[in-house]
Amino acid sequence: MAKIDYQIVRPDKLMHEGEATSIVLITKSGELGVLPGHAREICALGDGIVRIMHEPDDTGATQSRVVVSGGYAEITGDMVIVLANHARDVDDIDPEVVTATRTEAEQELSKLPAGDSRRAYFDSKIVWCDLLLAEEERWGSR
Repeated sequence: MAKIDYQIVRPDKLMHEGEATSIVLITKSGELGVLPGHAREICALGDGIVRIMHEPDDTGATQSRVVVSGGYAEITGDMVIVLANHARDVDDIDPEVVTATRTEAEQELSKLPAGDSRRAYFDSKIVWCDLLLAEEERWGSR
């Protein structure tokens, strides 16, 4: 079976790399399925799940799921590089930690005056936490 190489990269590290049989990206305009030999393309990522289909791993799983928020993906036909602003494996989401982080961000946000530019950071953090909680609830038990 034909394979496509991939990398999932976030600002602080290379999260994943390997071979996949197909990849489904979440873009600003919806989902984009990528198979080996796909035409060259660069697309803006949306907020949601990137699904990577692969041969069975050590646990027998044939699909990996990564929550992403923003960034870009480059498709070259034999390679997909995902450069995500935020990314986290669905299996690594701890709802208690995410909820605590969200609460802390809300508290810090409430201390800032309305025109303070630092509010954008905490607003973004709250939106990211909400996305993590929603996707963990949707996909976490699968």
